[in-house]
Amino acid sequence: MRITVPTALKDSHVHYDGEAGRAWTAGLPALGERFLEEWGLRLDGEPRHGVVALVLPVVREDGTKAALKLQPVNDETAAEAVALRTWAGDGSVLLLDSDSETGTLLLERLEGDRSLADVPDVMEALDVLTGLLRRLVAVPAPEGLRHLGDIARGMLGDVDAAVAELPGERDRHWLRWCAGAVSELVSEPGDRLLHWDLHYENVLAGDREPWLGIDPKPLAGDPGFDLLPALHNRWDEVVATGDVTRAVLHRFDLMVDGLGLDAQRAAGWTLGRVLQNCLWDVQSGNRELSPIQLAIAEAMRLRWR
Repeated sequence: MRITVPTALKDSHVHYDGEAGRAWTAGLPALGERFLEEWGLRLDGEPRHGVVALVLPVVREDGTKAALKLQPVNDETAAEAVALRTWAGDGSVLLLDSDSETGTLLLERLEGDRSLADVPDVMEALDVLTGLLRRLVAVPAPEGLRHLGDIARGMLGDVDAAVAELPGERDRHWLRWCAGAVSELVSEPGDRLLHWDLHYENVLAGDREPWLGIDPKPLAGDPGFDLLPALHNRWDEVVATGDVTRAVLHRFDLMVDGLGLDAQRAAGWTLGRVLQNCLWDVQSGNRELSPIQLAIAEAMRLRWR
């Protein structure tokens, strides 16, 4: 069985990184073969991939099923092994081995085709996700991670330029309003180990536990900054309730209660996450803010003040 790189993964890397992305994906088979040999692994099925990583199902010499994750080293991936090692499988996928130079990880095998996105009742799924997040953010962040305070200050520094790119007064108002919330919280950014991307598709079924989190983008900060992905994912189900604000607040309140957070502070950092997403959109060339992000900001106004 040979290592093949899916066309969609190649296209993703070319889209984001141009020729550097093309070169990286061209080297993936050799990188995979290297770690199959070094770590005593054999392939055990077809590859999977997201936007960035190639994941190969493998079997170790002792018969243990595992997953070999190949990904470039960048700001988002460099500390993944550090976070997984810190959590030690408590709420997260278990790290079996890693190589810091290449960003390669050997992980316990989970069920890649069964995530919380497949659970019919979104509130049941959210209850599971909240329970995992409670365990993850209970851990102090180790040294060497990016800090929410630095990221928040960087966002505030980008606001004026983004506002100047937005023709709509409503969009400019909400961008400034979110920035105002962040400016009040930036001096107390928190010190917990955050996942930064815990949404329903990043929680997979497993054998060791029914559900475990995967694919963290580790960050040291306040747990309130980790709530937004679960608020805006499965958005169709928010709309289907007929009352978007009430549905967003229902999700938010469940998470705040489950995590034992101060609601106002959590709302403020959720507005910070909205600000981050909106700034990314403007920097990517969009001249209107996402209606979903604006709907969440409007709902958070009822909890922030």
